[in-house]
Amino acid sequence: MATPAKNTICLWFNNDAEEAARFYAETFPNSSVGTLYYAPGDYPSGQKGNLLTVEFTVLGIPCIGLNGGPIFKHSEAFSFQVATNDQAETDRYWNAIVSNGGQESECGWCKDKWGISWQITPVALIEAISDPDPAVAKRAFDAMMQMAKIDIAKIEAARKDSNQ
Repeated sequence: MATPAKNTICLWFNNDAEEAARFYAETFPNSSVGTLYYAPGDYPSGQKGNLLTVEFTVLGIPCIGLNGGPIFKHSEAFSFQVATNDQAETDRYWNAIVSNGGQESECGWCKDKWGISWQITPVALIEAISDPDPAVAKRAFDAMMQMAKIDIAKIEAARKDSNQ
């Protein structure tokens, strides 16, 4: 048995942790599905032999998916923030999450079909809203506030346009 990571994110799922882990592994680089653990006995939301947990990695971050039942739901209080290098990468991740039963939100946030929140955040956005010129940063920020999925070209245009 491998030594577990010192710190692992545990995500609670109704009964579909393996499906979520496989989706993440197919969608994001440096992601994989590891060991599946089956319950050695009955538990409140399942029976002996049911898949209890699945180890997986998302973008290099170790996670455990727990099939704990419908008691707890995910919220925006926890999210994965994914830095993207260009519009194609931004579109690819955003579209994968949203088109697989997820939903769009605002300012680069979306939610997958399991309720996990994702911030698909282009590096260009971070650079723009942290521009040393406060007026430039505000224009980029204001442009972002009008978006669901981040449009890098519009962020860059807002940085350059002093007439906004």
